[in-house]
Amino acid sequence: MPTHSSYANSISTSLKTQFIADALAMPVHWYYNPMDIEKAFPGGIQQFEAAPDFHPSSIMSLHSTSRGGRHGGNRNQEEPQIVGDFILKGRAQFWNVPNVHYHHGMIAGENTLNAHCSRVLMRCLSEASGHYRSQAFLEAYIGFMTADPPEHPDTYAESYHRGFFANLAKGRPPEQCAMVTHDTPSIGGLVTIAPLVFSERLRGTGMAAIQALCREHLALTHPDEGLMQVCDRYVNLLCGLLEKPDEEGIKTLLEEAGKGARGLDVAALANRNLPDSQVVGRMYSSACYISDSWPVVLYLAYKYRNDPWLALRVNTNLGGDNVHRGMVLGAILGLTNDDVANEWFDQLVEHRAIGREIAALISSATQKRV
Repeated sequence: MPTHSSYANSISTSLKTQFIADALAMPVHWYYNPMDIEKAFPGGIQQFEAAPDFHPSSIMSLHSTSRGGRHGGNRNQEEPQIVGDFILKGRAQFWNVPNVHYHHGMIAGENTLNAHCSRVLMRCLSEASGHYRSQAFLEAYIGFMTADPPEHPDTYAESYHRGFFANLAKGRPPEQCAMVTHDTPSIGGLVTIAPLVFSERLRGTGMAAIQALCREHLALTHPDEGLMQVCDRYVNLLCGLLEKPDEEGIKTLLEEAGKGARGLDVAALANRNLPDSQVVGRMYSSACYISDSWPVVLYLAYKYRNDPWLALRVNTNLGGDNVHRGMVLGAILGLTNDDVANEWFDQLVEHRAIGREIAALISSATQKRV
C-alpha cells in the first residue's frame, strides 16, 4: 500500500481535472438538445469557450428567486428576495429574461459557482490541517455566497443554494437550512466531495470515517439518503483509485461503483458500443438527477478510461447537467491519468489561485502533527 504522502500527485491531478471539466462544459451547460450544441459550436466543444449570449434550453426565468425550485406565479411579498439581495448581488436582472445563459457573461476558462464552492471547502480544510469541520465550512460558505460584490463570476445558483439562504433569512440555524426540493438528489451535491475525501485520506482517516464525514457534509445542503448511498460508493471509488490499481483493478472498481444503481452493469453497457447519445438521453437522462447522472458518469469513465480528454469532451457535448457530471468524472479520471491536467490546467482563468489552493490542501493534510 502506498504511503499517504505518495497520493499527493494523483490528488493534485484529480482536482485540477475537476476544474478543467467544469470550465469545458460551462458554455453548453443545460443544453438539452445536442443539436443546439452543434449549432452554437460546429463540431462540438473542443476547447474552453465563453458562454453564448443565447441559451436555447434556458428556463432560468422559471426558477424562483426567493427559494429553491421554480416559482409558482406571483411571489409572496413576505418572502425575501434571495437572488440579488442575499446572494448573486447585482445579478437578479438576468433571471426573469427568457433564454439568458445560466452562466451569462462568463469567459473561456472560467469556473462555475459550484466549482468555486469546492474551492471554499479546500480553503477550509487547509486552515484546519486537512480535517473537516462542518461549522467552519458553513461560516465560509455563507460568507462567500453573500459577498458584495460576488467573489465568483456566475449568474446562476442551483436550487439548493437558494433554498439554503431562504431558510437562513427566516432565522434558521445554518446547520438546519437545507431545503428539500425535487432536485435535492442531484449530481451537483457530489461536486465538493473529492477535496474532502482526499484531505482526510492524506491524514490517514479510514474509509468508513470518510464516508461518515461526507454524509455529514452532504446533509448541510443535500439531505437525501439515496444521494448519500451513491456518495458512499463514490468515496470507495476515489479511495480505491488512489491505490494506483492496474487496468483490471480500475475496471473492477468502476463496476463495483455501479452496483446498486438500478442494477447497472457498466462493463456490459460500455461493451455494447452503442452511440453515446443513445445511452445518454435515451437509456439515461442527461439531467441532474443522481439516479441517471451517476450511471452516466460510470459509463463514460469506463468506456473512455484510457482517453480522459475524449471522455470530458463527450460528456460536455452530450449536454444536460454536463458541468456537475464533468467534475465528478474529472475527479475519477484524474486519478489514473495526468494528461488533461498537464495540458489544460494553465488555461483556466484562475489557475494560479486554484493551484495554490490545491497545494495548500495537500501540504496541510500531510504535515506532521505533534
